[in-house]
Amino acid sequence: MSTPLDNEKYVSLETFRKDGSGVATPMWAAPLDGKLVFGTADGSHKVKRIRNNAQVRVAACNANGQQIRGPWFEGKARIVEAAEAERANAALNAKYGLLRRAMGLFSKLAGRKSVLIEVTVEGESAKKA
Repeated sequence: MSTPLDNEKYVSLETFRKDGSGVATPMWAAPLDGKLVFGTADGSHKVKRIRNNAQVRVAACNANGQQIRGPWFEGKARIVEAAEAERANAALNAKYGLLRRAMGLFSKLAGRKSVLIEVTVEGESAKKA
């Protein structure tokens, strides 16, 4: 089982504010059990938005997220629980290697907690960017 974005280096994750407007963020994503996993800082606005509304969209993008390189896909997001976090971290570390591990170390040294997000990719969105 796979998603259409498994091999993409950068994926734009669009979360939605309470007023329905979308906020897209370019992120690293790794495939795990037919879903995509993302890592981010706990307390970030995207985490807050996902806790309020699990509906998201994802698309391949460039590193800064300014160029979307394919269709948007609808999805459902959830915050990964502690018991599953080890597997999600391992998937991200396997895909992004030493750079991700180094960034994680610096985050820990800075006292930031990380959160893992899992997205179940559904169908292609009719709404384009």
